[in-house]
Amino acid sequence: MTNPLLNQTDLPLFSQIKPEHIEPAIDKLLANAQKVVAECLEKNSLYTWENLVEPIETAEDRLNKTWSPISHLNSVMNNDELRDAYNACLPKLSDYATEMGQNEKLFHAYESIVSHETFNNLSKAQQKVLTNALRDFKLSGVALSKNKKQRYKEISQQLNSICSLYSENVLDATNAWTKLIADVNELAGLPETALAQAKQSAEMFHMEQSEKSDSMFHMKPAESNWLITLQYPSYIAVMMHADNRELRREVYTAYATRSGEGNFDNTQIMEDILALRHEEAQLLDFANYAESSLATKMAKSTDEVILFLENLAQKSLPQARQDVEDLKKFARENYEVDELQAWDVTYLSEKMRQKHYQLSQEEVKSYFPVQKVLNGLFGILNRLYGLQFSEMKEFDRWNESAQLFEATDREGQKRGRFYLDLFARNKKRGGAWMDDCIGRRKLSDDTIQLPVAYLVCNFAPPTNDTPSLLTHDDVTTLFHEFGHGLHHVLTQVDYLGVSGINGVAWDAVELPSQFMENWCWEKEVLMLISSHYQTGEALPDSLFEKMLAAKNFQAGMMMIRQLEFSLFDFHIHRDFDPSRGGRIYEILNEIREKISVFPVPEFNRFAHSFSHIFAGGYAAGYYSYKWAEVLSSDAFSLFEEKGIFDEETGRAFLTNILEMGGSDDAMKLFKNFRGREPSVDALLRHNGIIG
Repeated sequence: MTNPLLNQTDLPLFSQIKPEHIEPAIDKLLANAQKVVAECLEKNSLYTWENLVEPIETAEDRLNKTWSPISHLNSVMNNDELRDAYNACLPKLSDYATEMGQNEKLFHAYESIVSHETFNNLSKAQQKVLTNALRDFKLSGVALSKNKKQRYKEISQQLNSICSLYSENVLDATNAWTKLIADVNELAGLPETALAQAKQSAEMFHMEQSEKSDSMFHMKPAESNWLITLQYPSYIAVMMHADNRELRREVYTAYATRSGEGNFDNTQIMEDILALRHEEAQLLDFANYAESSLATKMAKSTDEVILFLENLAQKSLPQARQDVEDLKKFARENYEVDELQAWDVTYLSEKMRQKHYQLSQEEVKSYFPVQKVLNGLFGILNRLYGLQFSEMKEFDRWNESAQLFEATDREGQKRGRFYLDLFARNKKRGGAWMDDCIGRRKLSDDTIQLPVAYLVCNFAPPTNDTPSLLTHDDVTTLFHEFGHGLHHVLTQVDYLGVSGINGVAWDAVELPSQFMENWCWEKEVLMLISSHYQTGEALPDSLFEKMLAAKNFQAGMMMIRQLEFSLFDFHIHRDFDPSRGGRIYEILNEIREKISVFPVPEFNRFAHSFSHIFAGGYAAGYYSYKWAEVLSSDAFSLFEEKGIFDEETGRAFLTNILEMGGSDDAMKLFKNFRGREPSVDALLRHNGIIG
């Protein structure tokens, strides 16, 4: 039988991929890559880009393009069989990466290319690929003794396995909790769109249960039920709108304790992850994992990161404290709530926003149907960068709601494609992300392999009666992920190691994404991306003014919350002591004592579902969001000076940032665009923290 993973000529054939295809395909491609490396080293005595780097890149590109749809499916339509096949491949991929990274002959072959006089004849992008490779060889333990190399390999395997298990536990714990409600009065306060979604969820739940059992006599008819889940659209609707305080407490508790106990408990996994990362860093002669993580980032030292975060915290704390006092006063005077609890904050903040600014998030949502937002976003990107987007209707998809678009530039050249998967559903990982499906590279016949990206969100899906309506926060999330997608798809770099998002310093990779968020607050932009989903009416000036007035509502609180996460992440990795263990909540509480402005319940197990750092790529790097926000705010300030659709400035951002990928130093690229080093002032101004 033909294996679709081995016969991919263009885009992945998602619907044809079966769990039994996965391991054989990965085994074959790993063996091929190993064979290519061995042959390159054996056949040549004088190594060049053409006889070493290029053939290895070709073999690994084929491997990457095969693993990418597998990893994607594991995130967006997870099931037991797929999960087993995915996890069976992780140690094999880890072994391959470690073996390549510790291959001394391969390392010396790369060294010989860099030290040869012909190195200067290579393009800057090729040179960056090679110098990055030498750095990565060292970070993979190429210089270690045999015993230490073996231990490094074991650590890599274990980390891959348990980080995947951490993520699975979060997904399973999220899916495991539901609350079926028969009396709609319990859901008083929820808007019609949220109620419709809860009813639709109950109908789906009823169908799923019916499939599992023939005796459903004990269940009430589906039409009289509403289902609350821990999928984010359902969770946030309850926390923001439910008048029932006890319901909010129950849902908050379930959400805040995910993976904190029982079958999906991440407690020991977190300890093991921290211990293994620390041991790996020390094997490589770093003091701790935080220090080793900075080897591929812009920040030069752990002290620089801590100082950056603490300085931002000190500047933000007065505003954050005032935000909390204002909320407490509002709760006392308007709702007779003397003791504000964690499950009250989102609800009362929304009530306060409505009262102070006459601004309802539900009213705002009605002006942002998803298709209008998308069409408007495409129009904005046309004005900024001369891009045209066309939807491709015929393609192999993993879910009926998945979409595929192609981007073309002002010269009519195809730049790349991207998939959109926008709506929350069961068995889909929460959050929003962009990932690499295919990277841009020059092929052996001098044609260009165009890049393809995945853009994934978890918005409330459409119901039988209404389209998907986005909150303004959702709109910002969509723009954010598009920024990542543009960085990947618009690259003009022809070498895989530094094209698109590849090779970009981790604390600069959020620059294009956070940069795009700024447009969500410009009136001219909002007119393009909004219209009432029923009447087609444009967003009223009065509503825009309210949104603008409320833009920095509780900005101090939100800034401190992100800084708390960043400091927690960095400290647990920098301060890890094997003799004392992870001290995860001890360290978190110490940070909260210093900068937190609102107490968190003792039962809260936030770290148990902090997938960014325990299962994503942000370990000792969560600070990157704030670091890059300094860059993105300062970059946008040039558009504020020149005009938000200024063609020359748009072209400069395109050519200096988006097209360059990781082909040059991130700070150098920023200075090429901005004409100077970044300043923190624009970030504080955009957050209303300084005038």
